Amino acid sequence: MTPTQNLRMDKAVFDVVGLDDPSDEKDYWQSRTPAERLIALEFMRQIMYGYDPTTARLQRILTTAEYP
Repeated sequence: MTPTQNLRMDKAVFDVVGLDDPSDEKDYWQSRTPAERLIALEFMRQIMYGYDPTTARLQRILTTAEYP
């Protein structure tokens, strides 16, 4: 189970604010534990780069060499 599988977006919450209104995001993230912040960071990284850790693998190349 990846850390991002238990994250869901609450689509029932909607808030309209002005661009000049102060943001409470900094207070929210400072109230989270470092582990929760890293999980959120990994989730955003996977969204931005389209990375799925369950399907991404290193490419393996098999070559044979003749021993003289």
